[in-house]
Amino acid sequence: MTPYIGDIDAWQESWDRQQEAYLPDREHRFAAMLDAVDAIRDTGPLRLLDLAGGTGTISLRALRRFPDAELTLVDLDPALLALATAALRDRATIVTADLGRPDWHHALPHRRYDAVLTATALHWLPADRLATLYGELCDLLRPGGLLVNADYMPDDALPELTKRLLARSRERREARYAAGAALSWSQWWEQAEQDETLRPLVRQRHGIYPTGHSPEWNPPVSWHLDALAKAGFAEAGTLWRGGPDAAVVGLR
Repeated sequence: MTPYIGDIDAWQESWDRQQEAYLPDREHRFAAMLDAVDAIRDTGPLRLLDLAGGTGTISLRALRRFPDAELTLVDLDPALLALATAALRDRATIVTADLGRPDWHHALPHRRYDAVLTATALHWLPADRLATLYGELCDLLRPGGLLVNADYMPDDALPELTKRLLARSRERREARYAAGAALSWSQWWEQAEQDETLRPLVRQRHGIYPTGHSPEWNPPVSWHLDALAKAGFAEAGTLWRGGPDAAVVGLR
């Protein structure tokens, strides 16, 4: 059953503003991801997997661009999944699964996808698990299908510039918080816990992630490209870059 969460558009906007405080060029990476999907599409509806899809950010944008796409969204967070379910209604299959487990894909409705898209989510997986997951995702793609992962992936050759870019980004983010232009990550979750429907789901989330789920492990883009090649992708490269962030792509 789709949960009643008041004005779901307002919650989606609130999430977007909170995320954009960290990622001001967030929409650019989404556009680049969907451009890549458009480039590999065949005739007939696209079958897309929104991995660690959270509130449905990628799925909503994908459906605006590809209205007949078959969407599957996977996540573990009960609060974010409730928001995704309310926003997407019956336009996507919502799956609860733990990407840290090797059997996570058993819950998927399909065995083959045209594309797997994910953004600012897989950094919480340890290195060995992410490398293995890349192989599992390669197996889920049809020949010619692609995986795009957008996240904090610094350029190995620009360590000093990356530090300066991050410092400037921090200054701008703190200024936005001080002016009330956006909620911080912790403030957004505090706000969600005030909602009557989301409150028990946020508390469930605390049980799943008692200490958070983001380790201090953010490898450079070269690590991801090497891992994609070893996972069996025919091509691996950088699709998009914005300062210290990048979107890497693997083509099966």
